[in-house]
Amino acid sequence: MSEQSVAASVAAVLPGARADLERLVRIPSIWADPGHADDTRRSAEAVAELARDAGAADVTIIAADGGAPAVVARFPGPAGTPTVLLYAHHDVQPTGGDEFWTTPPFEPTERNGRLYGRGAADDKAGVMTHLAVLRAYGGRPPVGVTLFVEGEEETGSPTLPALLRSHHELLACDVIVIADAANPAVDVPALTTSLRGLVDVTVEVAMLERPAHSGVYGGPVGDALTALCRTLATLHDADGEVAVAGLVHGTSEAPDVDEAVFRSDVGLLDGVQLIGSGTIPTRAWAKPAVAVLGIDAPRVAESSNVLLPRARARVGMRLAPGDDAVKAQRALADHLEANVPWGAHVTVTPEPGIAEPFTIEAAGTAYDAARRAFTEAYGNPAVETGIGGSIPFIAEFARQFPGAAVLVTGVGDPASRWHGIDESLDLAMFGRAVLAEALMLAELAGE
Repeated sequence: MSEQSVAASVAAVLPGARADLERLVRIPSIWADPGHADDTRRSAEAVAELARDAGAADVTIIAADGGAPAVVARFPGPAGTPTVLLYAHHDVQPTGGDEFWTTPPFEPTERNGRLYGRGAADDKAGVMTHLAVLRAYGGRPPVGVTLFVEGEEETGSPTLPALLRSHHELLACDVIVIADAANPAVDVPALTTSLRGLVDVTVEVAMLERPAHSGVYGGPVGDALTALCRTLATLHDADGEVAVAGLVHGTSEAPDVDEAVFRSDVGLLDGVQLIGSGTIPTRAWAKPAVAVLGIDAPRVAESSNVLLPRARARVGMRLAPGDDAVKAQRALADHLEANVPWGAHVTVTPEPGIAEPFTIEAAGTAYDAARRAFTEAYGNPAVETGIGGSIPFIAEFARQFPGAAVLVTGVGDPASRWHGIDESLDLAMFGRAVLAEALMLAELAGE
């Protein structure tokens, strides 16, 4: 199929792909919430149905013990061509409060060329990118394709290693394309080559056996929440640099980004300073970051004049490429234990599901093919980029299939607000992403 024919076929399938993306967005597949377990199963069944309709030779829904359902669909290619594994995930993040959205999170809505809804970008757009490509080829792609759509990425893919081991032969491949990252702009394609790691801990501070009257005992006796806050404040120095000892701090050679654009993308309030030092790519991709993710304490409306006996918080830490997640998690725990004031008792519990940082060598036939295809589809050269987030399963894919080239591509942009309120997908970029992947398969086939 010529490049012009591929482009025409992609254009023909885009309206249907858009409609099916909206159908998937309407399913609240929040695997992290047990109340949505059935919705996640329904989402997997919908993806399986779409794969069958796209012409898959066989479709299977698989799951490990206690894990979410994943979909595997195979599209055999001509003899002698490589097999490409196309990955995306159909589970989504919680909404963060439906009342904060401009329009309901599970009712896809178009505004100014963007489709709004939870999962519209992360990562049901990735699912439909793959399916649209397969439809454009009439279910007969120029290479062998295995579509793998996971159902628990947003909870750290805890059962993915078991799935890959149990179905190793079914998922064996030469190239892995992971459509779960972002582009720096809607018309600039990216190949993500570095990702930060992630570790979490829960820290609990105890000072009293029971609540005590703040008037009778306050002064000589402190409260656990204040002690916890003082502990958490030691995680950064005065400039906002992470103060945990023993972590890897790297640098990025990527050009700096416009600070005004960056501030607008993230929604930073007027007058609020950026923290840390170095270029924005260095701070966002190559250095550690610590955030307090939640605190267990009485709500203001439910509080009273008592000294709190206990308080606890969840702390998350992103790790620079080159760091070791287990050692870094221990360093975070050591720091918290060493910085609790007033002799308060402290318990730090490492959370499971750590994610190792990962660096990809962007060289070889698959990357050459991707660069040509993405440059043609987007009209701008593909750039190599880092990502501040973590995708734990990438390292697992590399371990399970050491001979396969791993490409991490983008279906979002800085305005997509992944995991946030009013998540959205630029629809023109969605079309470019489909065309880029379709052209890449042709390149990999040598056409």
